[in-house]
Amino acid sequence: MAAKTPYAILRLTAAISIVMVMAVTAEAYQPVYRPTLVVSKAAGEVVIDGDLGDAGWRGTMRVGGFAEHFPGDQTEPPVKTEAMLTHDDRYLYAAFVCYDDPKTLRATYAERDDIYDDDNVVLLLDTYGDAAWAYEFTVNPYGIQGDVIWSRSGDEDTGYDFIWTSSALITDSGYQVEMAIPFSSLRFPNNDAQTWRVDFWRNHPRASRRQYSWAAYDRNEPCWPCKWGTVTGISGVKGGRGWEFLPSMIGYQKGELEGEDKSDRIFKNDDPDGEFSLGAKYTIGPDMTTEITFNPDFSQVESDAAQIEVNTTNALFYSERRPFFQEGSDLFDTRLGAVYTRMINSPQVAAKLTGRPGRTNIAFLVARDDRSPVILPFAESSEYVLGNKSVSEIMRLRRTFGEDSYLGIAATDRRFDGGGSGTFASFDGGVRLLKNYRLEWQAAKSFTHEPDDTMLTSEIRNIRFDNGDHTAAFDGEEFSGHAFFGRLEREGRHLSAELIYTERSPAYRADLGFDTNNNRRQAEASAEYTFFVNSGIMDRLFVEFTAARVWNFDGCRQDEWAWLDLAGQFKGQTYVSVSYMRSRERFRDLYFPEIMRVDIEAESIFSHWMQFGFEITQGHTIARRQNPPIMGNETYLSVWGTFKPIERLRIEPDLEFNKSDKRHTGEILYRGYITRWRTSYQLTRELSLRLIVQYDDFDHDWQLDPLVSFRLNPLSVFYMGSTYDYREFRNDLPPGSEWRLKSRQLFFKMQYLIQM
Repeated sequence: MAAKTPYAILRLTAAISIVMVMAVTAEAYQPVYRPTLVVSKAAGEVVIDGDLGDAGWRGTMRVGGFAEHFPGDQTEPPVKTEAMLTHDDRYLYAAFVCYDDPKTLRATYAERDDIYDDDNVVLLLDTYGDAAWAYEFTVNPYGIQGDVIWSRSGDEDTGYDFIWTSSALITDSGYQVEMAIPFSSLRFPNNDAQTWRVDFWRNHPRASRRQYSWAAYDRNEPCWPCKWGTVTGISGVKGGRGWEFLPSMIGYQKGELEGEDKSDRIFKNDDPDGEFSLGAKYTIGPDMTTEITFNPDFSQVESDAAQIEVNTTNALFYSERRPFFQEGSDLFDTRLGAVYTRMINSPQVAAKLTGRPGRTNIAFLVARDDRSPVILPFAESSEYVLGNKSVSEIMRLRRTFGEDSYLGIAATDRRFDGGGSGTFASFDGGVRLLKNYRLEWQAAKSFTHEPDDTMLTSEIRNIRFDNGDHTAAFDGEEFSGHAFFGRLEREGRHLSAELIYTERSPAYRADLGFDTNNNRRQAEASAEYTFFVNSGIMDRLFVEFTAARVWNFDGCRQDEWAWLDLAGQFKGQTYVSVSYMRSRERFRDLYFPEIMRVDIEAESIFSHWMQFGFEITQGHTIARRQNPPIMGNETYLSVWGTFKPIERLRIEPDLEFNKSDKRHTGEILYRGYITRWRTSYQLTRELSLRLIVQYDDFDHDWQLDPLVSFRLNPLSVFYMGSTYDYREFRNDLPPGSEWRLKSRQLFFKMQYLIQM
């Protein structure tokens, strides 16, 4: 046989190379945008134990090809993930297979909703497909749950608690997760065939908090649920119909130190007491529920963290944690903050209707309140008043259309016993103009008829507003006001920007909302540019600039500022931000130019067992409570951390320090700190111990709150705990001061969910 020529050898080599390239190309990773999945009914029983060998999973399609969208841009993840979805008549089932070295997993044996820094998987459901709100169901490698409601505002509300089942199993090749979500816990269209937006998500925290999803994400698409996949094949399922009852009983015994002088102080214990309450919920269908609660126990088993208020002239905001107010809270959340459900303080009875028929969202709430707090907003301050008994009503109607757009109306009304009322009505909307642009607005009108009881406002100094036409005292005056919010925003891969205009007239009040200031017009412009670095020690770099001006309804400029921020997302799950601000402000008719502040903030989760963060601000701040107000040199420091010496123990210290010195003289204007330590130990998945220790240096006050919790599910619980409040009393004679137990409460609570 003749020897092959070099030319023939070259041709053969080229052909082999082409075949090899074609083979590699055929197997190359390709991210899938907006994937689709047809779900089939479970072939048999599914047992939620983390083992995927059940008959119900046989023949179920496994979806893979997950895309890494942080820090990578739709790249192939370093670990493989598969997911499955099926259902029967009562449950939606999801399963994840997460391949990894089990020795590298980050997982905490903790209470539910304390797992978001762990390895975890998330099932995302937009059951109406309108990108207005969505469910997030999260499970870590120990099977511990987390559940969240996401809303169009971008907020994630962890206060929601759903009844569902989960389990996980750590294997030699990673971990597996199973979820069973009752259709009775979900809200979805009342149709025979369902079409949902769904995504399977995996959080993989290592040097970076890597995030993978079944659907690839276009970074130039601002609508998050719009990027998810589409699931069909779920048919013939019905939401729960029937009753749920939630009886609860609390017992408590209080004690308090009485007497003003040291000689007559005595600690007096009240007799033990108790109360019974009952909640009832009727699910009309998959898209409509109604609830009622009688004499609800709205006390919190974990006290609100103390806030530094030494230099604020406004009321402080505290998050809503009470379960009754959770469903529908995304509907009540509007841009003008017209609904703040903690303004319903101690209801005797409350009822609520929430529904999502098709693209129409409805929420209505009515409550009879024993103690009715009122926030009185003014141009530079706000006052807090505890009013008489009242009846409050809140109504919300919203209609979604197109993709990521809506129109809505909201109204609130509160009527006080003995006279007086506050009424609010608004029209709002959001329209997606182009792919990256969105316009939102809300226009509102308020009508106020004050109670005629000046004793309720006896502690408020002589304040007049609306060009002196009205007084702050509750003297039966009637007035009305208006408010407006408008925003044009652009969200894109690199450049995001927004223009915001807000105004509240001098006589505007939203009695059931959280408004601390009126007589205010504010215009703001901001822009942020994101650099996706993903190399070396950095993942992302952010540069943001904001400029704003505030003036009152007389046209007088009150405040203006410019703010520049440079931030970076680094490896080691570390975030660092440095910002610089210049402003000029007029406060109580005094002009304060050349205000400057520098802020540095950092947070790191470099280890599963330890994470910490801090914020330090240095610069000029107006000492607002001085008479007259003066400029001070302020230092603010906040330090926080989480330590997990063992997988069941979590220690969370927190410290806030604030001081201000008089400019040029160094005289101390105010100085103090608040420290809070929260320690928890998870004995079993149901049983946990918790201790909170808090010291407020401004008030010279210690608080100790131990608690034992047993949770069968989020609503079937038993609590037993106590609160201790120690106060330092200053004396004129040596030893100078003494610590005494100021108040104490022992309590228990039993609550059990009955489903019929």
